[in-house]
Amino acid sequence: MFRNIENTPQLTTKRLILRKFTYDDLEHFYEIFSQDEVNQFLPWYSLTSLEDSKSFFETKFKSVYDDEVGYRYAICLKEDNKPIGYTKVSIDETYDFGYGIRKEFWGKGIATEAGKALLERVKGNGIEYVTAKYDTRNPNSEKVMSKLGLSYKYSFQELWQPKNVLVTFRMHQMNFTKTPDFVYQGYWDKSTVRYVEENL
Repeated sequence: MFRNIENTPQLTTKRLILRKFTYDDLEHFYEIFSQDEVNQFLPWYSLTSLEDSKSFFETKFKSVYDDEVGYRYAICLKEDNKPIGYTKVSIDETYDFGYGIRKEFWGKGIATEAGKALLERVKGNGIEYVTAKYDTRNPNSEKVMSKLGLSYKYSFQELWQPKNVLVTFRMHQMNFTKTPDFVYQGYWDKSTVRYVEENL
């Protein structure tokens, strides 16, 4: 499916540089992943130490960089090239899009700007569609998805680990080369509580 491409190639936008995290970024990495507001609706706990930051970076990001193909970016402002957030697309059948931004930079359109650049890249590299899911308690994520052109498909419940919390998600999707009516069914098939909400 994939063309001969570089893992997590650097991207630029009007205000941003999207690049790989490195060990030199661990302090900024910690600032992102230690903020409770940023990580409240994500499937991990906020980091509590720089040592945790190193382990989390190696597990969640460097391991992806070591693979042949990957899309896990540090979001940096051009003015200093220091990470203030991240964005990613998973390389599995979900092609799950996600992001996180330090709370000091919320409301500035940064997630949308970074997401647009990332989605254009994965589309150009042959990925047929992307999905994104958000906790219904976090409606701000839906606003970003809508601005990027992802549309609602269905809702489902999942017991999210390691927090052991039952979460209701809304799944959004954008098709690139798939037919317009194609809907990824993986989350639907795995959940015993799934439904389509009307008039969203």
